[in-house]
Amino acid sequence: MLLKTNGIVLRSIKYGDSSLVTTIFTNVSGVKTYMVQGVRSAKQGKNRGGTFQPGMLLELVVYEQPQKNLQRIREFQPAYLYTDLQENVVKNSVVLFSAELLLRLLPEQAPLPDLFDLAYTYFITLDKMNVRDVPNFPLYFIINCSRLLGYDLKGNYSAETPHLNLQDGGFTAHPPAMAPYTLEEDAKKLDMLMNKNVLEDTHTIEMNGATRIRLLEWYIAFLQNHTQHMGNIRSLPILQAILH
Repeated sequence: MLLKTNGIVLRSIKYGDSSLVTTIFTNVSGVKTYMVQGVRSAKQGKNRGGTFQPGMLLELVVYEQPQKNLQRIREFQPAYLYTDLQENVVKNSVVLFSAELLLRLLPEQAPLPDLFDLAYTYFITLDKMNVRDVPNFPLYFIINCSRLLGYDLKGNYSAETPHLNLQDGGFTAHPPAMAPYTLEEDAKKLDMLMNKNVLEDTHTIEMNGATRIRLLEWYIAFLQNHTQHMGNIRSLPILQAILH
């Protein structure tokens, strides 16, 4: 059957001379994999492969066949045209990280409308915000994606619970017995970010690049410890180089 849906491109792989196999997070069906034929053809200026870069927001008409793992796209067009995101090296590195996080974290073919809405708004806001105000976006995104998937940290930072403990999955009174270790100041900053309800306000929490990377690495390790399919985030070193 034919189905209309919005989607967020997570990954695209070249297939043959002119086609793509693309993984897209849809608001109707969750994460799906599609074949897009002829999209990379250079004839008559028809190369539209850039439409399927990670983070692109699309309107789609797709063929849905439940018994097949690889679906097909009948029609597609941008749902939102980025004005700054693709040309800005900082924003683009945040996009690559965020799209890969979704790719690693989300189960396939499971509708997650609340998480889709979060991600869709997140990418648009990233495009519109001044670049100096986006360095905390990746941390905000990983925190809130985790929450919506049920992987929330226990407790809060306080004088009585100043430590982040990976094994316990939250803030504890005693330092963790095993790595990764975090500074108390890092735990405090993470708690402050966890209590921000508006993405645009994350820039008010001051932290340097080293702190951001330590907290991202800790949160990724937390998810790897508590999920079955997280894996490594290959784009993290790029983000580390940019958010110094």
